[in-house]
Amino acid sequence: MNNRQLFLSHLAQTTDFPLMIEVEKAEGVHLYGPNGEKYIDLISGIGVSNVGHRHPKVLQAIQEQLDKYLHLMVYGEYVQSPQVQLAKALCETLPPSLDNVYLVNSGSEAVEGALKLAKRYTNRREIISCVNAYHGSSHGSLSVGGNEIFKRAYRPLLPGIRNIRFGELEDLEFINADTAAIILETVQGEAGIRMADYAYFQALRKRCDETGTLLILDEIQAGFGRTGTFWAFEQFCIIPDILVCAKGMGGGMPIGAFIANKEVMGVFKNNPLLGHITTFGGHPVSAAASLGTIRVIQEENLLAGVELKANLFKELLKHPKIKSVRNKGLMMAVEFESFEVLKPIIDRAIEKGVITDWFLFCDDAMRIAPPLTISEKEIREACAKILEAIEG
Repeated sequence: MNNRQLFLSHLAQTTDFPLMIEVEKAEGVHLYGPNGEKYIDLISGIGVSNVGHRHPKVLQAIQEQLDKYLHLMVYGEYVQSPQVQLAKALCETLPPSLDNVYLVNSGSEAVEGALKLAKRYTNRREIISCVNAYHGSSHGSLSVGGNEIFKRAYRPLLPGIRNIRFGELEDLEFINADTAAIILETVQGEAGIRMADYAYFQALRKRCDETGTLLILDEIQAGFGRTGTFWAFEQFCIIPDILVCAKGMGGGMPIGAFIANKEVMGVFKNNPLLGHITTFGGHPVSAAASLGTIRVIQEENLLAGVELKANLFKELLKHPKIKSVRNKGLMMAVEFESFEVLKPIIDRAIEKGVITDWFLFCDDAMRIAPPLTISEKEIREACAKILEAIEG
């Protein structure tokens, strides 16, 4: 049996229509198939490869750590250089109040930890999240998701969850003295790149302060330079109480984190002790890769090019069938009339060597979230092929 047959026979499937692109190698913004196929990856493995596939400095960091040690002990017991150096580097990108990092393996795990932390610190039980939010697929993270289609088959989920409308000032009144936390994406990803304005985030922070509610910002997709600043919340002049990150954090390796201040995070140490546990969280190889990723973003000044590259996409992607282009930096949604119009365009683009996708809760828009390292030439090539795919 070849790999495609083995894929269908022995790997658990998530849909009846997987993309079935076989990849032999990846480098920069490109994926390569076993028969000479070459694809421009415009979705970065869904917001993961912010510094491109197999960036040399990330590979070097991985190799250096491989030569030292792999997993040693459950998280939080041994002093491991990759973990502590990564935590220090993360805190240096953040305001002083966010000074304590808990390392996990993924975005869903980071959300789970953040929810537990908020409940434990506030001794409250209600959690508020937003309509069409996506925070992961485990039971807790699914509970605070905002789309019933994905939730109904798995109920009962966590109790005490309320959904409000993202960006609607009047709904902030639902945050009250019984609310442990509100969790929301700084930029809604799976809703199709939906944004709230500056006034909303200012009012949100004020309401949380008034009610003693913790503000959890999910930057699993928006973090690590994706929107043009290292963290998207920087653009709204607010500071969350808990920050959640993953995806672009690892340079292609699995890692996530939730970050708070030392006082808040300290509640995990007693009543009960070991209040949150992970075996592989902060795996030394993943932590080394993440530290390498941060250094690439900073040393190569990748943030400076994000808006210019986004503007080039918007300049080039003009066609009667394109209704609009929404974006926050290189987190982009190209809107069409319907899924029935969009899906054949995505399929034809793949045939022409450009990988795009749609969004879980917005199937009439094309997802574009390329590596931040993409060049002007590569953008022009990708857009030309998308326009060819639109033409049919």
